[in-house]
Parts: sequence; C-alpha cells; structure tokens
Amino acid sequence: MIGKFKKIPQFFREIKEELTKVNWSSRKELKGAVIVVICVLAFLTTYIALLDLGLSKLMHSLLQG
Repeated sequence: MIGKFKKIPQFFREIKEELTKVNWSSRKELKGAVIVVICVLAFLTTYIALLDLGLSKLMHSLLQG
C-alpha cells in the first residue's frame, strides 16, 4: 500500500509532461470554433422546434378528424 503512495509524485510529473505536449488552440481559433458551434446550435434548435410544431399540428388535425 505504501508503494502506491510513492508513485503519486511521479504521476503528477507525468501529467505535467503530457500537458506540455498538448497543442493548445489560439484565442482566435477558439473564438471561431465557438461562433460555429453557437450558429449550428441555433440552426438545429430552430429546425427541431419548427419540425415539432409542424408534426404536432399534423397530429392534432388527424386526431380531430
């Protein structure tokens, strides 16, 4: 059990080493990606809402006879 605790500092050193290898995006790239995600989400939300509204009206008219 004690041997596991001795490996903790090595674990954190390895984490720090791996994080230096990460290719972090620039602020400009990140802003562009966020804008794309927001636009896609807005489009999909609108599409699904309109589809739901249309299908609910269709079901309502079919059930009303």
